[in-house]
Amino acid sequence: MTDLTLMTFARDPASVLPALTLLSHRVRVLPLDAASLVKMPEDTILFVDACDDLANAKTICNLIRASGLSTPIILVMSEGGFTVVNAQWGMADMVVQTASPAEVEARLRLVDQRKALPAFLPETASSGDDASSGLIRSGDLIVDTKGYTARLHGQPIDLAYKEFELLKYLVQHPGRVFTRAQLLQEVWGYDYYGGTRTVDVHIRRLRAKLGGEYEHLIGTVRNVGYRFDPPQTNGGAQAEGDGDGGEQGEQGPASGQDA
Repeated sequence: MTDLTLMTFARDPASVLPALTLLSHRVRVLPLDAASLVKMPEDTILFVDACDDLANAKTICNLIRASGLSTPIILVMSEGGFTVVNAQWGMADMVVQTASPAEVEARLRLVDQRKALPAFLPETASSGDDASSGLIRSGDLIVDTKGYTARLHGQPIDLAYKEFELLKYLVQHPGRVFTRAQLLQEVWGYDYYGGTRTVDVHIRRLRAKLGGEYEHLIGTVRNVGYRFDPPQTNGGAQAEGDGDGGEQGEQGPASGQDA
């Protein structure tokens, strides 16, 4: 059982992240203000409610880091909040408020594992795959298949579980083109009944999180699907296609949610 703390001003704390009520962890609820920092135990994982007040949530994150506390922070976000949050907030992870209990449990486990990871990866490390460590390196992008983390320029990329799985699968097969149906089968599994538009939506999110300088790493092959284009082979050029999901487009909501 993990000791958890939820900081929120919500009248019904259970509505902030309903999945917490279904897990067997002790959850302490504190107001989302600076005074709560002195009431927070040292050995806890902190969930900060950023669904309605991003500015206040950022202030709390900054105060915790300025105080020298090593408490891991998981931001609870609405979908819209992902557009403004970045690694400078100092959080360990983010989770959408509608996340399933399985995803929340997995993120808690990963936060614990990340405590043992080094703060940076040596610049002298060789390029390519490192099977023993589970690291896949492609230029400035490093995917840790064992730690379920991805870094760009040494900075962590905040990825949802399926976004990470999709990136990992593509990076493991550089230059190979996959149709949407193939990606849906390999990443989401045989028991997933959502449509292929889900792949388009996750590709779009991946590109957004890689940023304008690196979004071309996820290439579109028109009328076929997607591929990972390593920077050393494409010279930074955009892959063939419009980069927006090919012939099916990316408009409309996803057909399914992150598992």
